[in-house]
Amino acid sequence: MSSSEKKQGLSTRAIHAGNEWNTSNALTPPIVQSSTFRLDTCADGADAAAATAPEAFYTRWGNPTTKQFETILADLERSEAALAFSSGMGAISALVLSLVEKGDHVLIGRSIYSGVHELVCNILPRFGVDSTSVDSSNLDEVRSAIRPESKFLIFESPTNPTLEIADIAALAEICREAGVLSVVDNTFATPYNQNPIALGVDVVAHAATKAIGGHSDVTAGVICSRREIVDAAWPFLKIFGACISPFEAWLLIRGIKTLPLRVERQNANALAVARYLVEHEKIERVYYPGLQSHPNHELASRQMRGFGSMVSFDLRGGKETGARFAEALELIQIAVSLGGAETIISHPASMSHASLNDETLRKAGLPPGLLRLSLGVEDAADLIADLDEALAKTTV
Repeated sequence: MSSSEKKQGLSTRAIHAGNEWNTSNALTPPIVQSSTFRLDTCADGADAAAATAPEAFYTRWGNPTTKQFETILADLERSEAALAFSSGMGAISALVLSLVEKGDHVLIGRSIYSGVHELVCNILPRFGVDSTSVDSSNLDEVRSAIRPESKFLIFESPTNPTLEIADIAALAEICREAGVLSVVDNTFATPYNQNPIALGVDVVAHAATKAIGGHSDVTAGVICSRREIVDAAWPFLKIFGACISPFEAWLLIRGIKTLPLRVERQNANALAVARYLVEHEKIERVYYPGLQSHPNHELASRQMRGFGSMVSFDLRGGKETGARFAEALELIQIAVSLGGAETIISHPASMSHASLNDETLRKAGLPPGLLRLSLGVEDAADLIADLDEALAKTTV
């Protein structure tokens, strides 16, 4: 009986799910570090070549170590199947392309990862696929934007970087009634804090580079869904070659074992830092759904087990002040990405959106002084001390 069938807790499943793929006596599963596999007969080769995602034919198509990682993620997200990729964008791209054809229409959350926005809004139109940007927290807006030719809605909750919360169950119901697939990027929340499939969503996607790997040493992505959706995405993985290596899959298997421990600590650190920041005179606004002052706190409390590792805040003083503050930090490092053991900070106005002026930034929903923290697993007191010292050095 699998761990999922026994209804074990998530921490137990994170350690023991997928063990059926470890056919050795080693407690730590071995890496099947092979690009190809020996076949007994030519007929076996023909059968494997005609199969969907065979695990022992050619690693671009599948691999036993990759299958173990996929089994674990499907278990944690309570999905029928999962498919791993070499990056989060590899996962999203294969999924999206498997769902659309010329003449189709898709809906995309207003606040979503820039790579997904570029794919849907810049690349898909070249192939005759139209899109509409919607505020995923506004159910009426989403409902009215759906067309007969709409294929899916893709959104985040919490969103990046202002941590808005969407009513996942309600959106899933709207999509289901309209015959539209619902897709959630669950990277910020992690399977520990939130399970959208249990709320009615069709597909969950992760940049496994982040909290799932958890140690800032692997790049990967994964989709979790029903078998037919995963199988439809697999040919795009096979043809475009966005396959994860066995070693990276093994790193993810290792990282998942401590996912609940890391996320629990990150949740606690984020809440402690958010409570500190909200009281500081140099901070204009704090974005964190764990704060009772957050406009979606009640909704987040209903659909999440924890509020996540991400905290964003507006520092008074504008773009230059935000950059000076980030550079004054010592323990907290300036870097992109999120979900690692280390606490990092990014300043969109001087990094990803450096070409935009203050007015354009505000129109995009990014105040010039906005900073985004990804809380790690350090001691909260040390993180707060570092923030406090940097704020003291920063003139606003």
